[in-house]
Amino acid sequence: NFNLIKKIRNIFFPFYRNSDLKFVFKRLQKDTNQPKVAMFVGGCVRKYLSNKEIDDIDIATSLKVDQIKEKFQGTKFSIVDSGLKHGSLTLVSENLKLEITTLRKDVKTDGRHAEIEYTDSWEEDSSRRDFTINAIYLDINGNIFDPQLGINDLKNNNVKFIGDPQKRIEEDYLRILRFIRFSLEYESKIEKTTIEAIKLNLDGIKNISKERILNELLKIVDITSFDNILKNEKLKNIFSVIFPEFKYFDSLKKLKFIQNDKTLVFDNSIILGVLLIDDTDNHEYFSHKYKVSNNLKNELNLLAKNYYKSLSDRNFFKKNIKKNIYFLGKNLMKKILIFTFLKNKKFDYPELTKLLKEIEKIHVPKFPYSGKYLIEKGFLEGKKI
Repeated sequence: NFNLIKKIRNIFFPFYRNSDLKFVFKRLQKDTNQPKVAMFVGGCVRKYLSNKEIDDIDIATSLKVDQIKEKFQGTKFSIVDSGLKHGSLTLVSENLKLEITTLRKDVKTDGRHAEIEYTDSWEEDSSRRDFTINAIYLDINGNIFDPQLGINDLKNNNVKFIGDPQKRIEEDYLRILRFIRFSLEYESKIEKTTIEAIKLNLDGIKNISKERILNELLKIVDITSFDNILKNEKLKNIFSVIFPEFKYFDSLKKLKFIQNDKTLVFDNSIILGVLLIDDTDNHEYFSHKYKVSNNLKNELNLLAKNYYKSLSDRNFFKKNIKKNIYFLGKNLMKKILIFTFLKNKKFDYPELTKLLKEIEKIHVPKFPYSGKYLIEKGFLEGKKI
């Protein structure tokens, strides 16, 4: 029913009818003699055609960055120089954030960076993209331009490199990880030639910055169908070669329970923790290797510490639950509980939901005395207080 509602909404209220988007396209088209200077491309088009939630909007244009800047001076859109050397900038308003990029073609690539030239050819721009499903263009009136036949692949849940997979991967080795992400998301069939091309180029991942790898990894573990990796031995093996620290894929088997429960909120720290945490320093090594954020590093450390504490304390989620909530907070306590559910084969789903409800109901006591209270009672300010 939910998917049907989204489909109906997409038919009668497509995203491109937004008045601010119409303003942007009208502004881009103004004072040009080209029939069409801008179209939506990439994820927003793919998600629109698949009736999925659109969370980011990319626009391709034949205009250069300076021309775009000039057109939006004095409007309600502010301009952010997000990638000028790649021909990109970001338009930001109260309700929209739009990435606008000039049409490009690759001149030279080394697996990490590409030397590009600007072009006014939509076909050339499409041929430099990674997958056919990411090279579908949509204009502001809802007309499709599909030079790489991506719509057919999208209908068949088929993730295909544009042209020769070997060549596409050699242009940017990060595309191996992007291929894994989209293949899991769409449960795609994988051609033998693609798998062979990936295997031949796995060493190229070492040439990519750890920051780019981590960013792509977080997108992979964020997708709701990440547990599809259990069904695809080839992808799992490739993923394991890239991330040898991930040792506990079996713990993802119960992930479907959590994904189907819309009341549960969990983040990538739990998924990463499930794959990494054991009684060694495995998760600490991973955090150091990929220079993860302090927030993620702390989350993994807290999950590890309290998970092993719960194993040694039978009353962690029973008699001591209120005390633990007091010291850890409800959100972290829920995360530890979900993490424990995934790691522990004997921990069943009804028990998880029961404990989560219990955590929600518990009133967290507040320490009744403050420094001010003590001063009023005659204490002097300083170390004593």
